[in-house]
Amino acid sequence: MFALSVALLASASCVSTEAARHAPGEVDWASFGGSPAADHYSPLAQIDRSNVGTLAPAWRFETGVGMLQTSPLVVGGTLYGVDVDQSVFALDAATGRLKWRHQAVEHSEQPVRGLAYWTDGKTRRLFSGNGSYLAALDPETGAPAPGFGHEGRIDLREGMGRDPATLPVFLTTPGVIFDDVIITGFRTGETQPAAPGMVRAYDVRTGALRWRFNTIPQPGEPGHETWPADAWKTAGAANNWAGMAVDTKRGIVYVPTGSAVADFYGADRLGDDLYANSLLAIDARTGRLKWHFQAVHHDIWDRDFPSAPVLLTVHRDGRSIDAVAQTTKQGVVYLFDRDTGRPLFPIGERAIPASDVPGEHASPTEPMPTLPAPFARQQLTENDLTTRTPEAHRVALEAFRAANHQGPFTPFRVGQKTIVFPGFDGGAEWGGPAVDRDHGILFVNSNEMAWLAELVRRDAAPAGAGRGAAIYADQCSACHGVDRKGSPPDFPDLTQIASRRTAGEMDAIIRGGRGRMPGFPQIADAARATLIAYLRGEQEPQRADGRQEVLGDPAVDRAPYRFGGYKRFLDPDNYPAIAPPWGTLNAIDLNSGKFLWKVPLGEYPELAARGMTGTGSENYGGPIVTGSGLLIIGATLFDQRLRIFDSRTGRLLWQTTLPYSGMATPVTYSIGGRQYIAIATSNARNPKGTKGSAYVAFALPPGR
Repeated sequence: MFALSVALLASASCVSTEAARHAPGEVDWASFGGSPAADHYSPLAQIDRSNVGTLAPAWRFETGVGMLQTSPLVVGGTLYGVDVDQSVFALDAATGRLKWRHQAVEHSEQPVRGLAYWTDGKTRRLFSGNGSYLAALDPETGAPAPGFGHEGRIDLREGMGRDPATLPVFLTTPGVIFDDVIITGFRTGETQPAAPGMVRAYDVRTGALRWRFNTIPQPGEPGHETWPADAWKTAGAANNWAGMAVDTKRGIVYVPTGSAVADFYGADRLGDDLYANSLLAIDARTGRLKWHFQAVHHDIWDRDFPSAPVLLTVHRDGRSIDAVAQTTKQGVVYLFDRDTGRPLFPIGERAIPASDVPGEHASPTEPMPTLPAPFARQQLTENDLTTRTPEAHRVALEAFRAANHQGPFTPFRVGQKTIVFPGFDGGAEWGGPAVDRDHGILFVNSNEMAWLAELVRRDAAPAGAGRGAAIYADQCSACHGVDRKGSPPDFPDLTQIASRRTAGEMDAIIRGGRGRMPGFPQIADAARATLIAYLRGEQEPQRADGRQEVLGDPAVDRAPYRFGGYKRFLDPDNYPAIAPPWGTLNAIDLNSGKFLWKVPLGEYPELAARGMTGTGSENYGGPIVTGSGLLIIGATLFDQRLRIFDSRTGRLLWQTTLPYSGMATPVTYSIGGRQYIAIATSNARNPKGTKGSAYVAFALPPGR
């Protein structure tokens, strides 16, 4: 067994006022991402290179059929998690025994990726997203926190200057805590109308708004000049959905933002569109912007910053520099001085092709760092296509030669597919990277998937006609395609949806969202009924007054072009049409910008059984690192593995098959001197896997 000082306990839990109430040998995971720095690091070292091979299951807690992406919290021996319907529960973290469950007020099947915890040593709060609400609970009982908002929750749609009933606003990634405020972003729609991006700080006791920063600047605010003059009235997104990091000493919150809508055609938002696609350093006490960096000017590729930044210390010429690192979908890492925003590796503006779509004006350049080198491939050639079988290669080659591809910032075309690589899911994704605090090493998992995309004229009608087809084209075709065939499993085929879902189930999913799909409150009741009838092949309901339904804000100008739908670049057997690796795990020394190692991450079980191993695969959820030099990660979509690597070398030390895919970031903690590793698992995105979800934990056998 091992002992830890009170000082180390306080550091590990990041809730110093809690340290005294913990028993000896207890180390928490009390912040999403492990600490306010979001570095996914724990000092725990009981499980190490010498004994990791003896890890065994400790407990399992089933949560039913649905999607889990939650990285839980562990405080004082209690694990706090979120169920597939956004209900919050508490478990004995040593046994998996249920302590309490708080049933979600708003039913939603969208993922909640984590929670936030606050205490001043007397009062405690546990915060979770529930649909459009930020809910505060008593961590002891699960009851709504007294005095917070209305009956323990606040509506995040309020205070945006628009009709709350029509705003798609959802809290999927938890807010961050600084002093006595919780700072939040939100998820919104991918098409107009979407909620205007803003970062807000709320009082943890009352829910009162302390400050707000508009990521779509209003008149008189810096950055307003990078948009058309009146765009702020109807523009949407540029929101923080990926999480944040807090420097508690400096009082700075680091906020990455996403793209503005519409994601793929920006004629109504010509200009750089600050502060979309930006890393913002904001005074956590006042909401005042200290510095910013925009990674994509006038984004027309949906190149959101996909995860929270991480805070670390790097060493240059004998000096220690407090830095912030941000990973990206385009497969590069940016590194900045935390105080000034000065790049710690040079960043150059790279010329990109011009758009030939009428009305669109792509930025002439996009920023790219000189170091580190990209952790995801940037360019495809014919030599990079699959050779898995001669037929797979032939089909891939034919599609490649017919497509447009001029690098990672190739503007889309009308009437010709463009290869998007790195793909829409990265590079990096929402799981986020981990950091070895002692050595300035960053670990990031990466997707190596190519996608196909194109723009279509707005008057290009989907199958069928009538009002339902028009609503579908306006709100649904961007994900599910004009042909309604989607790109399963993330974007389901809707051509036979009536055989799989009742009208009531479809109504609930459209209103509340599910998985990658946000809810669509902007679709009014009558219009939603019309859409459902269209998708089910039924007669559309008629309004007594004969009027057409209005979608969302009538002031929003409908663009002449829209996205034609997400399509993975796959071979005839639905494997990636490019050569492996299809997913990797990378270790980058941020002191020098040099790679230490890179290994494939994941595989396809059926291909491995035929001898095609080490391919890598799609992966979602991030790694964590321990003080004993272990890197722990699930993430792989198809093989359902939890893997532990030697962080120094990338050598695989241990792996096990989980009950379902571990598409979440794991956590580690100790109780009574025994270290545990826990991860949420589900097969909602694995069409070949057994349906279900569960939280599972592992530990060394007693006495080891």
